[in-house]
Amino acid sequence: MFHVVFYQPQIPPNTGNAIRLVACTGATLHLIEPLGFTLEDKQLRRAGLDYHDLAQVAVHPSLDACLDQLTGSRVFAFTRHASASYADIAYAPGDVLLFGREEDGLPAAVLDHPRVSEQVRFPMIEGRRSLNLSNCAAIATYEAWRQNGFGGLE
Repeated sequence: MFHVVFYQPQIPPNTGNAIRLVACTGATLHLIEPLGFTLEDKQLRRAGLDYHDLAQVAVHPSLDACLDQLTGSRVFAFTRHASASYADIAYAPGDVLLFGREEDGLPAAVLDHPRVSEQVRFPMIEGRRSLNLSNCAAIATYEAWRQNGFGGLE
């Protein structure tokens, strides 16, 4: 399935929502430290409801440590600065969907990482800064899953 990666997430409810997302889609959530909260945070637990036991979540000390475990996977870095649209990508199982911090997105060093296959964006009306992190993850994950026939449904 797909790998949703949050690079140094800061807001617990966004990660809680992503936990529900991966539980419902069969994706895996990877969190890159440092985190702006603990996994025991009550807001994270509340947003994730009772899906925590159903979700595959891994915490990594660095982006490189995460990507070392995902060898061979394509990495799509989501940034408002990209020209390619998320909807123009032909996603394949195993792809990595990489998202940045709520406050400032992905830093240049991550966007320029040699493992990043392509930088992609979500189209937005002019003058709008960004979408919510967990919404972005949901849009991209469902598009990737849809393109692959919603594989894994029983």
